[in-house]
Amino acid sequence: ARKFRTKTAQLGGKPPNLATLFIVYVMFFLSAQTILQHDSLYSRPFTESFEETPMWVAVLTNVGYVILIIFGYLRDLLRHWKIEQRHIAREKEEQKDFVPLYRDFQNFYTRNLYMRIRDNWNRPICSVPGAKMDLMDRTSHDYNWTFEYTGRTVKDVINLGSYNYLGFAENTGPCADSAAQVVRTYGIGVASTRQEIGNLDKHEEMEKQVAKFLGVESAMAFGMGFATNSMNIPALVGKGCLILSDELNHTSLVLGARLSGATIRVFKHNNMQCLEKLLSEAIIYGQPRTHRPWKKILIVVEGIYSMEGSIVRLPEVIALKKRYKAYLYLDEAHSIGALGHRGRGVVDYFDLDPRDVDVLMGTFTKSFGAAGGYIAGKRELIEYLRSHSHSAVYAASMSPPVVEQIITSMKCIMGDDGTSIGCKRLQQLAENTTYFRRRLREMGFIIYGNDDSPVIPMMLYMPAKIGAFGREMLKKNIGVVVVGFPATSLVESRARFCISAAHSKEILDTVSGYFHRQAES
Repeated sequence: ARKFRTKTAQLGGKPPNLATLFIVYVMFFLSAQTILQHDSLYSRPFTESFEETPMWVAVLTNVGYVILIIFGYLRDLLRHWKIEQRHIAREKEEQKDFVPLYRDFQNFYTRNLYMRIRDNWNRPICSVPGAKMDLMDRTSHDYNWTFEYTGRTVKDVINLGSYNYLGFAENTGPCADSAAQVVRTYGIGVASTRQEIGNLDKHEEMEKQVAKFLGVESAMAFGMGFATNSMNIPALVGKGCLILSDELNHTSLVLGARLSGATIRVFKHNNMQCLEKLLSEAIIYGQPRTHRPWKKILIVVEGIYSMEGSIVRLPEVIALKKRYKAYLYLDEAHSIGALGHRGRGVVDYFDLDPRDVDVLMGTFTKSFGAAGGYIAGKRELIEYLRSHSHSAVYAASMSPPVVEQIITSMKCIMGDDGTSIGCKRLQQLAENTTYFRRRLREMGFIIYGNDDSPVIPMMLYMPAKIGAFGREMLKKNIGVVVVGFPATSLVESRARFCISAAHSKEILDTVSGYFHRQAES
């Protein structure tokens, strides 16, 4: 108690009395006991692996970036002397004394590092993004500054990059047929917002279906997944509130938190001790300078983290949230439909009560093969957002065929269509995930994430491997996503595989077989 009082006084605030400290110590002790017994919170094994980057790999990776930066500055010097052509956007000479529009290092990184491997991204596809896809072939004659299409199509490329977890992104079957029928009835666009004359009966049906699917009182949908986070978080918290955010949260969550005006504190990824420390300090010290209690404390986490393949420790987060009387915002963009024996996401995966999560968020762009996002929870929460969320008030209504795609795919998952299509796809996704992770580990590759996560990052580390791996995979008709700095830390470049129920065992064997031959050679 003396240490707490002394530290508070040093910070310039009024020291809390002993009664307050006693209550806080009791809460901390009880919660510590809960966390120490965290194994009892899990109804199933929870296994994740994150092998630390070997020291020699980290050194060589940093050396590689240093060499690239040195050559970058040399090329900038050649551009300045007009020996090399300059393609980049730059400030006008007459505006040299103005505040610059372009950040120096960002521009430097783009023109000297990113351009070397730019051909690995933004590849245009010309087919359904199913288990296999067709790519438009392109070439560059100026080192990836511009591209020209050759007119050739690369057929039957194995698709390990799309978020098509349950295989509903397809142009045949019940979803496609229903969407086509809705186009004939409603057309493509609505040309209005929901609050004006753009509220269709299909929108109402979809939101009731989402609420039923999640097991909550109410839900509302938005036309863009990114905006679901970035525009709704500011409607939930503001000045005088505290957001506790996982360090690996998606950019949409980070942007929403910044736009809200609330105080943001970041805890280490999936580290419950760090989260509890921030919660206890928030209660002890309150707001900066005034030390008044926070109006709200909102914990923001994701279900599956799309770059790490990890799953949130939701039972422990809920235990802490209840202990400290905080609110919980759960982003299930990648986990909804992809986890749980019923496909209800990470809440279903841990057999938890969805009512223990204050704000359930998810997107329709992955497992449902559609577009947009949703917020779900108590009826009072949803009614509040309908009138206070910028996404609800100003955004155009969702396209009718997209809405029908969501309704039909969700009914398939729930079995409300009278078939077992959804159940079989959930089972197939789980089997494919386990099988492909096991095959990669057997071959000695370093992979990150939870054993049950369909997002599988395979570590590449060195910058030169990013471009080389993506190009070599495409030569073998395998389409993958490669990721490097700044989307990851400097020494943790990786390839990210997204497993789908549409993948057959033969497809996965083809990919793993190629990896095996390369590893042996």
